[in-house]
Parts: sequence; structure tokens; C-alpha cells
Amino acid sequence: MAEEIKKEEVKTNDGFVPIPTGETPAPAAAPKYGARPGQQQRGGFGGQRRPGFGRAGFGKDRPKDDFQTKLLDLARVTRVTGGGKRMKFRAVVIAGDKKGKIGIGIDKGRDVSQAVEKATRKAKANLVTIITVDGTIPHEVWAKSGPARILLRPQRKGRGLVAGGAVRTICDLAGIKNISSKILSGSKNKLNNARATMEALKKLKAKAK
Repeated sequence: MAEEIKKEEVKTNDGFVPIPTGETPAPAAAPKYGARPGQQQRGGFGGQRRPGFGRAGFGKDRPKDDFQTKLLDLARVTRVTGGGKRMKFRAVVIAGDKKGKIGIGIDKGRDVSQAVEKATRKAKANLVTIITVDGTIPHEVWAKSGPARILLRPQRKGRGLVAGGAVRTICDLAGIKNISSKILSGSKNKLNNARATMEALKKLKAKAK
């Protein structure tokens, strides 16, 4: 009867591997940089990066939107607490694609860039679609927001934007080319005027044929 070869367990980086007695175990391959034993490395030194990711490739295949943004107002606000005063910045951003979609975003941040970025995301998330006819609004409309009251009137082709301040910015980004507006109140607050303009645009209805 043939003699049975005794086996011993030799510890390697990948675990315990039984080998016949008398044989020299082969050295285990050293793991790649950044990879654990028994785990395949996907990136880093010696690995292959997936296309479209990494510092140079991330976001290249992401579709770009056609929205244009404009900073309408930037204010510094202070909140008084028991531990002292906390200062932040409040940004009002208008976003539109000049094809009938418009949105307004308001948010705060510790610095100007953070406030503008957060307000821009909110503006693109709160989009409304307005009705336009030949580059103008279909009928006269007015709205009120707080103390601000805004009146919007349609105009013939070639008249242009007869408006100023927040109303002009919103109408331009919404794609309205001919319109006239009038502020019926004495409010100079850009945020209230912008909100009133948005409420007026939401009231627009298509004329029955």
C-alpha cells in the first residue's frame, strides 16, 4: 500500500493553504497598493480606472441643461442667539430657459458662493411653465405678494420689455420679448416684487379659440 503523503497547513496572505510535506510553498503574490488580501483593486496604482470617472472624466457624460441663472439679490442676515450673533448670506436667484420655464430660489449660506449655489438648485427645482403667445402674454394680469403689487400687460411685436428691476429679469429669462409692467405699490423690495411677478405669471391662461 502506497504511503500517504502527510499534509500541513501553511499560512499565506490569502489564508491557510494545505501543501504536501517536504515541498516548499510558493511565495504568495504581494497585494497591490491600496487593495486588501483577496480583494481585486479597481483603481489606483497598477489598476484600471473605469471610463467617465476620476478627476478628469467625472461628469463628462452628464447632459447639460439650457437654463440661465441670474443673481437678483444678495443680503447679509444676522441671527442673534444666546451664544452671540450668527451671520449668513441670503441669495435670490432666478433660473429660466427662455422657452417658457422660470423659477425662483431663495436660500442662505455661510458664504456668498454657498448661498448662490443652494439658491440656484432651489430655483431649478421649483420651475413653473408660463403661457406665451407670439413672444408676449395672452392677456392682462396682476398679482400681489406682501406689500408688492405688479401689473403686467401684453404688447405688440417689436415693443420690447417695458419693465425694470425684478420684473424685467424674470420676463427676460422666461422668454417674454414684448411686455409692459407697472408696480402699483411703493415697495422697493426686489424679493417681494419678484414673488408678485411670479404669481402674476402663474395666473396666465390660454385664450379660447
